[in-house]
Amino acid sequence: MPREVTRHIKDSVSNRLWGLAAGRCQFDGCNRPLWRSPVTQEDVNIAERAHIWSFSDDGPRGNIGVVDDDLNDAPNLMLVCHDCHRKMDQEKDGGRYTVALLQSWKSAHEHRVELVTAINPSKRSHVLMYGANVGDQAAPLAFDSAASAMFPDRYPAEAHPIRLGMVNSAWRDRDSAFWVIEETSLIRQFAGQVQPRLAGGSITHVSVFGFAPQPLLARLGACLTDIPDVDVFQLQREPRGWRWTDATPSSELVLERPERAEGTPALIIGLSATITADRVSRVLGAGAAIWTLRAPKPHNDWLQSRDQLRMFRRSMRLLLDQIKAAHGQTTTIHVFPAMPVAAAIELGRVRMPKADAPLLIYDQINDRNGFVPAITLGGGAEQGRTS
Repeated sequence: MPREVTRHIKDSVSNRLWGLAAGRCQFDGCNRPLWRSPVTQEDVNIAERAHIWSFSDDGPRGNIGVVDDDLNDAPNLMLVCHDCHRKMDQEKDGGRYTVALLQSWKSAHEHRVELVTAINPSKRSHVLMYGANVGDQAAPLAFDSAASAMFPDRYPAEAHPIRLGMVNSAWRDRDSAFWVIEETSLIRQFAGQVQPRLAGGSITHVSVFGFAPQPLLARLGACLTDIPDVDVFQLQREPRGWRWTDATPSSELVLERPERAEGTPALIIGLSATITADRVSRVLGAGAAIWTLRAPKPHNDWLQSRDQLRMFRRSMRLLLDQIKAAHGQTTTIHVFPAMPVAAAIELGRVRMPKADAPLLIYDQINDRNGFVPAITLGGGAEQGRTS
């Protein structure tokens, strides 16, 4: 007896499928928008409705045990582009594209759509990305990975980030002109692209992703200040990405004070590596008054959670007050940092321009045999550099 079911998919089912998929290809890793041409960008429906369990008895993946009425229903359909549809069905039995695999992709895609569309509009955040060469390494800043790290707490307010930094710069931190060029560029770009929108209220929250030498990241933090609502993210090595860990690593920090508050004040920040006092003495002389804020066991992946970053901010605020009380508000503090990128940005943010002492931030340059002065925050040099 011939089957009465047809290939016709009801409009109600098709509409539901479009809604569940948010109009994007559900093939894992594709996510192509299906409402416009990828070539001309004109509005056009390029979607295809692919069966997970095959419509035909002898089609890819078959349909043994599936009720006929369920074959053309939304749970058995994926919204995909033509290319991905061909990949799914190119093998007679489906090949590696099994029913279980396709069902998992469909479920994950639809869960993500539901999660994103359920976020309250108050969670909109503008993505700010700043990159500069670290030695010979360029900045690894990709919008998709940054946006992914924001969920579910925030989501991008725009489909593209605010990008600061010199693209394809030939300058390296070992070059004598590097700091002047990069700092001047950063200040001007921030003043043109970010500051007016913050002042005008069109930006109410900023998610910051930075990869640059620590003095430049501190300058970015100083540009932002601690007044706007800002989330700063840290690039993690394991697993690679910007998402904060769900674990609760220790946020304990150790403060070491000098025996006497005499001589040039120096501040060692040792979170990602240990900086010994002799490295500071080589720069400032034996009479420097060295303050140290460090992790009990500094290492590259120390900063993994928001709580650790909060503790760092809190500790830095208290420490800057203590150093100012000991050495005076106008005395420049020489900062020797070994810290994660997010902490470097927060260092610039926590410093109060009208209340705290100037900070001269150094950078370790192997080609120049140690720490070199890079950027000064405060002391009449808010727009400049000390070298």
